[in-house]
Amino acid sequence: MGQQILVPVDESKRSKEALEYALERFPDAEFTALHVVTSGSGDLGALSGTSGEIPDQELDDEMGQAVLEAAEAVASKHGVELRTGRIRGRPDRAIVRYIEQNDFDLVVLGSHGRDGVARVLLGSVAEKVVRRSPIPVLVVR
Repeated sequence: MGQQILVPVDESKRSKEALEYALERFPDAEFTALHVVTSGSGDLGALSGTSGEIPDQELDDEMGQAVLEAAEAVASKHGVELRTGRIRGRPDRAIVRYIEQNDFDLVVLGSHGRDGVARVLLGSVAEKVVRRSPIPVLVVR
């Protein structure tokens, strides 16, 4: 069995770049793309992981499916079959939990491009995953 690599994906350009990088850099690996449907909305939702709003789960499912289909299309161009997963939660925590519950050797994810004050105040999913992951994390910029 080859190296098992997790690539968290969303609709961002950085996410696609991370997937492309992983597919090119590790041609013999097996890949899983993970999409996290974010819980909560707005400032309070972002901080608490919840919100007072009733989520439109059908819309979330459609958007998540579109993100995963786009990732599968990128993998297909490289001749790679991509496993996919979708979970709900705060992205950094959900990604680390998924890593802990599965047998991966490496995580490849895109940075979001924030720096300076924005990074300090808002934090970064990539930064939090790097700090909390029990396995190596490669951040693509």
